[in-house]
Amino acid sequence: MKPLILNFLDLSTPEGSFARREPDEALIRVDNLGITRGDGIFETAGVIEGVPLALEAHLARFARSASMLDLPEPNLDLWRRVVVDTAHQMADAGVLTGVKFCMTRGIEGEVSAPTGWALGFIADDPTAVRRDGIDVVKLDRGFRHDVAETSPWLLQGAKTLSYAVNKSVLREAERRGATDVIFTSTDGYILEGPSSSLVARIDGVYVTPPPSMGILPGTTQGDIFTCLERRGLATRVDAVKVADLDRADGVWLCSSTRGAAPVRTIDGNAVPLDHAATELINGDLDARRS
Repeated sequence: MKPLILNFLDLSTPEGSFARREPDEALIRVDNLGITRGDGIFETAGVIEGVPLALEAHLARFARSASMLDLPEPNLDLWRRVVVDTAHQMADAGVLTGVKFCMTRGIEGEVSAPTGWALGFIADDPTAVRRDGIDVVKLDRGFRHDVAETSPWLLQGAKTLSYAVNKSVLREAERRGATDVIFTSTDGYILEGPSSSLVARIDGVYVTPPPSMGILPGTTQGDIFTCLERRGLATRVDAVKVADLDRADGVWLCSSTRGAAPVRTIDGNAVPLDHAATELINGDLDARRS
């Protein structure tokens, strides 16, 4: 990720405002709760030709995460404008870009307004990943599949800045000779990736686990299902057991900038690569406009 554009927000008033700043400018205090505690939320929207993709879905999830963390309700009109402005400034970049927008609780130990910013960046080129597929391992997340219902204070399903675990599992995947992870529940259900949603094709139906299982409602996954349904292909949001995934004839990890990355091995076992389906899905994704 290479930073290109930074807009910093002033959230001290209900209407708020934002201003262009330099990406390498020092703006965050070291006692900001986003830094010291990971106490904040974020979203990342892919951008094509200066247009942020699935923006309304990202904003809705941003507001949902804020509510789960008891953060002040974000002014979505302000956040919409700052994301659009940031994306527009990268319209001529000529490469795949994205906008990451963040809000923290503010300064630790003080009565403070939230801190917010939107960072425009050059994303990694997904061409090779989409073509060749990825090797993944299944790792236990340590919770039952119903943790969001039994223990909502654990914030499963909120997109927070607390990403230490997500980074840790990727290092564990690397130690096992893989590049990505599929989380499983302690009671044998498939969940999601550390920064992606899972879509599997099982018995001819494209299936993804439901957000009620403590996972993020995937914005890219939502767009994929919309596109598949328009083409007359069957989709379903439903629980997927580990044994069900073993029967899949196609598995994809889906995210805003990478699109649909086909999985070629799980725990060293080969998964069929359907290049035609992958190209169809990513072609539809790349054609999106907000």
